[in-house]
Amino acid sequence: MPPVTRPEIILRQNSICLSSKTAKPSRAAQTTTSKTDAKTSTMDVDKEQAHRDHPDGLANLPVSSKEKDEAITMVGEKEHELDPALVARTVRKIDLYLLPVMIFGYGLCYYDKAILGSAALFGMTTDLSLSLVVSPASNGKPAVIDTTRLSWATSIFYFGMLAGLYPLTFALQRISNMGRLLGVLVIIWATICMSTAGVTSHQGLYAQRFLLGFFEAVIPTSFMCIISSYYTQEEQSLRQSWWYSATCLWTIIGGGLNYGFSLVKGGALHSWQYIYLLAGTLTFLFGVICFFAAPSSPVTAWFLSKDEKFAAVERLRSNQAGVRCTTLKWAHVRESINPREDGIKTLLVFVMMGSAYTINGAITGFGPLIVSTFNYTPHQAILLQFPLGGLGFVLMILTGWLGTRYKDIRLVMIGLGCLPVIAGCVIVWKSEWDPVHAVTPVIGYTMVGSFFPLVVTLTITMGMSNIASSTKKSFMSATIFVAYCVGNIVGPLMVRSQSRAQHYPELWLGLIICYIICIIASISLYVVLARANKKKERALLEQGLDDDRAERAKLAFQDLTDLQNPYFQYVL
Repeated sequence: MPPVTRPEIILRQNSICLSSKTAKPSRAAQTTTSKTDAKTSTMDVDKEQAHRDHPDGLANLPVSSKEKDEAITMVGEKEHELDPALVARTVRKIDLYLLPVMIFGYGLCYYDKAILGSAALFGMTTDLSLSLVVSPASNGKPAVIDTTRLSWATSIFYFGMLAGLYPLTFALQRISNMGRLLGVLVIIWATICMSTAGVTSHQGLYAQRFLLGFFEAVIPTSFMCIISSYYTQEEQSLRQSWWYSATCLWTIIGGGLNYGFSLVKGGALHSWQYIYLLAGTLTFLFGVICFFAAPSSPVTAWFLSKDEKFAAVERLRSNQAGVRCTTLKWAHVRESINPREDGIKTLLVFVMMGSAYTINGAITGFGPLIVSTFNYTPHQAILLQFPLGGLGFVLMILTGWLGTRYKDIRLVMIGLGCLPVIAGCVIVWKSEWDPVHAVTPVIGYTMVGSFFPLVVTLTITMGMSNIASSTKKSFMSATIFVAYCVGNIVGPLMVRSQSRAQHYPELWLGLIICYIICIIASISLYVVLARANKKKERALLEQGLDDDRAERAKLAFQDLTDLQNPYFQYVL
């Protein structure tokens, strides 16, 4: 029998076509020729040369070991059987080490943003001239207050984050010792946070908020990439939910701290200044932990034994998404934004995140202030955040578990989760605000604040579990939080204090429109990913490669993108 060539992977725009120059050989022939073709059939992608010299995207070019995933140095290109008990023990250790630290860290990210809403109730708006009286109270009518400066103090944080997202996220990928860089950035963030106590004007607050956003940008993107590097596609839904649930937990914890500090009387500082000093101190502690204890990947995870490290990496072979590669591949970035390749998926995730997060800009920065307009005192307004945080935490973990337990229901849950948010907006907007204690709008407000986090965390999961290659993971994580920033910038600007008597109609109508857009985008993403899966399955079946376990195992840690790897499957 004459020697046969192995199938070539040809990347054409947004699809992967599998073609063979000869008929499919027998299993015996494949075994005979496997050694001869081992070097020429690596099916790796040269990140730049492939695009320059092979416009059709021929992907069987050899690449250097630096351009492959670091996991390959530990587990190689062949599949290994693992003891289920070892795997279970390894996953438990990863959960116990990573998740509590990430919850603490992201809780601080949320807390130092949410502080502004509570601090505004305890003298910060007056001390820094963040609100101006447009029309004084007269003839029984309340005064008209302009809070535009407070809106910009909330929004400018996200302009700083926009500036820091891509450079800091790619820097974190590029540095071999990720923990050192992460720790330094967090300590700088902590210093800036504590410096807020010394701000004396709204202009100074603007500068402080911009810098805070810039250095804080790396936290959520690094967490997203860490989860995608330690867990399988099926497991990521629950784990992304766990660290992001800190937003709800710290609504309660931070609210309790703020309530306590609001009772502090006397001393050299105002109560809001003590709040920022506390937040900065806790953040500094987190930075020290990151600097000395954050591992770069499962390959270097010091808290795992040698066997556990091997199991932690090998079990991710089924993901076909890799673990970590420090080489930035700009061809992978171009693939992510090219509408003829992966740009549609990136755009839909961006739209979903941006639409969902318009609420956060209003709720985080103005939540206690809005609730106080329901005729509650500032202290009661803080306490009323507690049920919102508790219910949001339960719903987020529940949907994360469901997304891990049941296949292809994540996008369905996103669409369903938008409905209570829309209903809550309508309730707040159209209900009567009782002159004593308005109960109905509080119920609607709680619905809005409790259900929108589950929409956000499932969107994060959809973005990160449907991406392969370290560069694309970094790009997608930063892009998701660019959308997060856009939503947070737009949200506060929809709060117009002049329309308080009409129940902030611009805010609630705008949020309803955004969540309708989110539903449409989630349906569209479902269609796009389902079609992509069928296209890949059909191509593999046509070439008889669907059961080629050896080739599947080899491609898992080549740092290929989800389009370049024919065995990568999208989760819905």
